[in-house]
Amino acid sequence: MKTINYKLMGERIRRQRELLGLTREQLAEKLEVSAKFCSDIELGVKGMSLTTLARMSDILCMNVDFMLFGEQEEKSDLDTLISLFRHCPEEHRTNFLKIAGAFTDSVTEQ
Repeated sequence: MKTINYKLMGERIRRQRELLGLTREQLAEKLEVSAKFCSDIELGVKGMSLTTLARMSDILCMNVDFMLFGEQEEKSDLDTLISLFRHCPEEHRTNFLKIAGAFTDSVTEQ
């Protein structure tokens, strides 16, 4: 049986939040919880409800298994790009599409 290490889970959540450029307060607002609660989750002091876990997974584009246990199934490059685009701020989407297009053009030329 798998065991959840809340401290490691919190570290994975914090790293992903920072990777996406979200502050703890912004994440808390999206989750509709307090910034203190987000801090407690990231520090491994508290767990979260299934509803919060599902919302956190969606907001942070994290697989639940990875969030809880550090295990992640392989995702295709397309799945990764789609996830990144979904969470890309509106004002950066045009640049994102240009970069993704340049990347796919260089891959298909090889």
